[in-house]
Amino acid sequence: MTLYFTLVFVLLVTEMAIFVGLIVPLPFTVKRKLFTFISESPVVAKLQYGMKITFIFILILFIDSVNRVYRVQIELTGFDAANSGHAIGTERMEVQARKFYSQRNMYLCGFTLFLSLILNRTYTMILDILRLEDKVKMYEGDKRAGGKDSAKLAAAGDMGEIGRLKKELKARENDIEALKKQSEGLSREYNKLGDEISSQNKDNTPKKDR
Repeated sequence: MTLYFTLVFVLLVTEMAIFVGLIVPLPFTVKRKLFTFISESPVVAKLQYGMKITFIFILILFIDSVNRVYRVQIELTGFDAANSGHAIGTERMEVQARKFYSQRNMYLCGFTLFLSLILNRTYTMILDILRLEDKVKMYEGDKRAGGKDSAKLAAAGDMGEIGRLKKELKARENDIEALKKQSEGLSREYNKLGDEISSQNKDNTPKKDR
C-alpha cells in the first residue's frame, strides 16, 4: 500500500474512533461541556478546515480508483476472451492482483468519504438533542440547565475562529444595510427640499420676469 493510501487508512480508523466516541453514552453535563469545548476550540476549527481540504484530495483518489478498476476490468475481460480455453498463467494473475488493489483503494476512499458525512450528520444530530434536553430540563426546573453553558451550547456549530468571523461579517453586513437606508432617506429628503426650494423660487419670481 502506498503512503497516501496508508494515510487514508489511518484517517478511516480515526473516523471510526471518533464515531464511537460520539455515540458513547455520557452524562448530560459532561457531554454538554465536551461539545461546547469542541465548538469553541480554535484548534478544532483549524483541524476541521484542514480535513475539508484533505477530503477533496481523497475524493480525487476515489475517482482515480474507480477509473483504475474500470480499466483493469476491461483489460481482464479482453485477456479472458483472448485466452479462452488455455491454462491460467502469471499474466492473468497479475491482472487480477491489480484489480484487487484497485478495488481495495476504491472501497477505502469511498468508505472514508462516506464516514465523514456520517460523522458530520451525527455531530449535528447530537447537538440538536443536547439543545432539546437542555430546554426540557429548564422547563422542569433542573438547576443543571441554563446558564452560560446553555448559551454556549445554543451557539455551538460555528466552530471557533470561523464562527467569530461569521458573526463579524454579519454585523458588518447589517451596518452596510443601515448605511444604505440612511443614504436613501437623506437622498429623498434632499430631493424633497430641492423641489420645495424650486417651487418657492417660481412663486417669488416677479410677473415681469415671467
